[in-house]
Amino acid sequence: MSELAVRFRRLWDEIAPVGRDAASGGYLRYALTEPELRLREWFRDQADRRGMPVTGDGNGNLFAWWGDPAGGDAVLTGSHFDSVPHGGAYDGPLGIVSAFLAVDELRAAGAAPVRPVAVAAFVEEEGARFGVPCLGSRLLTDQIAVDRAAGLRDAAGVSFAEALGERPAGGDLGLLGRFTAFVELHVEQGRALVDADAPVAVASAIWPHGRWRFDFHGEGNHAGTTRMADRRDPMLTYAFTVLAANKEARLRDAHATIGRVAVAPNATNAIPSTVTGWLDARAAEPETLRGLVEAVRAKAADRARRDGTVLTCTEESATPPVAFDTGLAERLAGLLDAPVLPTGAGHDAGVLAAHLPTAMLFVRNPSGVSHSPAESATDADCAAGVRALARVLEELACR
Repeated sequence: MSELAVRFRRLWDEIAPVGRDAASGGYLRYALTEPELRLREWFRDQADRRGMPVTGDGNGNLFAWWGDPAGGDAVLTGSHFDSVPHGGAYDGPLGIVSAFLAVDELRAAGAAPVRPVAVAAFVEEEGARFGVPCLGSRLLTDQIAVDRAAGLRDAAGVSFAEALGERPAGGDLGLLGRFTAFVELHVEQGRALVDADAPVAVASAIWPHGRWRFDFHGEGNHAGTTRMADRRDPMLTYAFTVLAANKEARLRDAHATIGRVAVAPNATNAIPSTVTGWLDARAAEPETLRGLVEAVRAKAADRARRDGTVLTCTEESATPPVAFDTGLAERLAGLLDAPVLPTGAGHDAGVLAAHLPTAMLFVRNPSGVSHSPAESATDADCAAGVRALARVLEELACR
């Protein structure tokens, strides 16, 4: 094992136990809860060890600076700490750990930033607690109203503003204007690098995607005394919708997932009164995505009429297609001799791409699985990712 791989493992082991669920092996690192707050303190400690001052933007996003925080033409890197429920270890934190190690690599080689480098820890990227993905970067870039963001609530009724400890500040174009590029390193969420036999890739684009809430309202009643013919059961409408989403996505070579459901009263011996399911939909083209969601909604509405239930469909978030800066992607692919890949996953980089030249680096995931405890990366590949990021930061900030 290389010296860098050993140093990666040593630093990685400092955060690996934080928020891990003993039963599933996955992580429960919801934004601004105790495990994620511990990681934010770890972030501050790592920055302090390196003499990197930490600033915030009033939205929960943290920035550790190598160089003058007030300087212009800064290069931004980093990722997020929060996870989906029982998610994998690498999604998010790999980009932050790798950024600190890349700074270490450059310093050890005698490099110094001509332009400042900022390592970011963005808040609520997954949207697992407050329902809106990339909430921190959306706030920073003024892509979500402050009032809406402040009022978002988790399952326990805690608002984002309450969890943050203050009303979010919203867009900061002054801060954004100090960045000349953003490069986010992330574990690959697929097996393309396994097939390409390469440890690192450069991203080309992110598919358009979004989340839609389907609320099915029926009539709660007794499971043992209500005749089948008399039922207005929203669970039937919901079940049909899950199957319809799967079929419509396959017909369009798109992706549709309903992985979250809430049922009331959620009793074994009661017909539900309401069922809510959240549709995650993604496609290569916006027209395909719109057609997919509309087809699912239409089929669900038709089934609701037949079931005697009522459907409401609400768009909770929608992200247009993101083509990363072509010139920057080509420059980095040439610098690293790395393949270029698209992705169906959303990232803070996708939000920031509308405001500054943005690129992503992917590190090989041998399992091809993400948002799951099976997500993985070897220490050797993670070290390759650190070296790649160091070369990128040297190219963009030290010359």
